[in-house]
Amino acid sequence: MTKQGGSVKSWKRRWFILKGNTLYYFKASRPETEMQGSIELTPTSFVKPQPKHGKQQAFAVGSQNQKRIFFMYADQDSESVSWMKSINAAIDRLKGGGSPSSGSSSSSGMVSSSGGGSGMGSASSSGDAASGAGGGVGAGMGISANSAYQSSVGAGVGSSSAAGGGAASSSIRAQLMAGRNEVYFLKEDDNKVLEFWQIWFDSIPPKEEIAPGCVVEYEVATSADMQKLTWRTAGPQNIFIQRMVDFFWNVGAPESEIDRLNDVGAAINPQIIGSWIDMSSKRGMDGGWYFPSEIPLKFALEATDPGEPSAKFAAWAERNKVVQCYSVGRDMGAAPPRQTEIRAKLPGESFDAQLTLALDAFQEFGFPALPEEALSIVRQHPKPGLRISVVTSSEGFVRLGVLLPDPDRTALDRLSPLSGASSSDPLIRFSNSLGLAGPHFVEFQFLMKGFGYGVYKEGFDVIFHYNVGREENR
Repeated sequence: MTKQGGSVKSWKRRWFILKGNTLYYFKASRPETEMQGSIELTPTSFVKPQPKHGKQQAFAVGSQNQKRIFFMYADQDSESVSWMKSINAAIDRLKGGGSPSSGSSSSSGMVSSSGGGSGMGSASSSGDAASGAGGGVGAGMGISANSAYQSSVGAGVGSSSAAGGGAASSSIRAQLMAGRNEVYFLKEDDNKVLEFWQIWFDSIPPKEEIAPGCVVEYEVATSADMQKLTWRTAGPQNIFIQRMVDFFWNVGAPESEIDRLNDVGAAINPQIIGSWIDMSSKRGMDGGWYFPSEIPLKFALEATDPGEPSAKFAAWAERNKVVQCYSVGRDMGAAPPRQTEIRAKLPGESFDAQLTLALDAFQEFGFPALPEEALSIVRQHPKPGLRISVVTSSEGFVRLGVLLPDPDRTALDRLSPLSGASSSDPLIRFSNSLGLAGPHFVEFQFLMKGFGYGVYKEGFDVIFHYNVGREENR
């Protein structure tokens, strides 16, 4: 069946056994699979239909001992009815004072996960979906875009039409689609990157699901030459979590990483969560989750893979009194090494103090120094409020960037050629399509050799970050 989680309210496929007065659930049907949990039935327990999230066959099991109500559903209405009858029979035996036989089973045992719901394997894998064969940034999500899109529609994820058509549900979403239409490599025929973008876009909760007073935020980042883009959206956890998990299932993310999302989410319990996708002109695709909240750094580090990079970053942060971050995220690529990004505001009362600390991070973490030409441009436009983005993996530091706020048009014109762009004109058109005067941050970043996987530019690059806007259902 498919069961709702506890701390993080996502739905996951689980295999169930009802034995005696206990309902056990597991990740898989293999005999060696470790039990994930159990529901102990008592004479005061109950089972009743409880439609949730459009699942008419969902039902609730209440257990006085565990002081929690569990929600689950089978693939078919008839199967849910059968489970409810079996569970109710076990409760009735307890009410009658009988002693259930520990050797009897009231159900048909482990239930297969094949079929509907948000089950693993609902999207097929294709090597044509991404050019990178490795893990991490360039590995892609292992999707076959056509089949994944159909699967997302079948799972009830989609909120708009297929790639290239249909109207957005709000002006901000229309701005996103207008920005997408300005990306030259998304205009090609038979474009799997565009289909991947559409699957992500369709996973965003429709505006009518946003409760009054709640806000959904949108951000886009692009390299100056428009070769790589990142799209991000975030909103209330209770609205976003299930659609995010469905999206990850649909594009072939491993179950272990979906579990990691739940584990980190349970530890941090963020009110706002979001998803992001990367794409490149060389058909690179990747995606993952992020929590855009003020978080103690020690908790954010729990999302990283253990190793020298995370330990070195933690030591550097402690030494320089970086105790909070404002975003932590992780990729959901099909193969390791997986990467964790932490963004933090740099301490220091002046621009010079913050820049000195940022340059120290480049040296401390083994990255090449930023080009002097870039630094000279930055020093001519000193603005406090610098931030740092650190991406680590079990195999080393992946990427490091320093973000500077509110670059003006002069800075855009001078910085664009540093990343290979002939001019800033494409950026200006992109800004206009998003309905914005310009980017909110410019990032100088360096991607370590070996982590581009042939689809992302390694070495130094200039990235412009746009805060597209906030959507609210008034």
